Amino acid sequence: MKPSFFDRLSGNTVAGSDLDSFDEELPIASAHKDFKTRASRPAPLDDDAPASEGQLPVDVHQTGSDIIIRAFVAGVRPDELNISISRDMVEIAGSRSEREQVSGPDYFTRELFWGSFSRKIMLPQEIDVEASSASAKDGLVTIILPKLDKAKQTKLRVKVG
Repeated sequence: MKPSFFDRLSGNTVAGSDLDSFDEELPIASAHKDFKTRASRPAPLDDDAPASEGQLPVDVHQTGSDIIIRAFVAGVRPDELNISISRDMVEIAGSRSEREQVSGPDYFTRELFWGSFSRKIMLPQEIDVEASSASAKDGLVTIILPKLDKAKQTKLRVKVG
């Protein structure tokens, strides 16, 4: 008797039972060994690989009146950072360059990103572009975007003549 799918999924199979081809894959022990072998090798450094643009990690949160974006831009001077703002989107772009050149074989680990980067952030609400501000301190850029108050109303007087 063939065990049900639920029995096979939960591990409630009878020893010595015939299993279908779904279960006849690579044994777990050899898959684990293969994973350990691949994981213990260092990643190859490919200096000939084409330079691609990196994506800037950001934190975006809101307060009652503002949307706040924070991003680490260590190694980038504030005047080399381009921030474009529209009512519903922010784009942050820049470039980070290495200060000293080290050849590939001399590296043990290489995890830092060098080169141009950018990030487009769709905003959850329209913002006041003119009242927005940005500041940088200790490699952290903070962008404050005041929310537009759509409920705010003003009354206009009609002029005669």
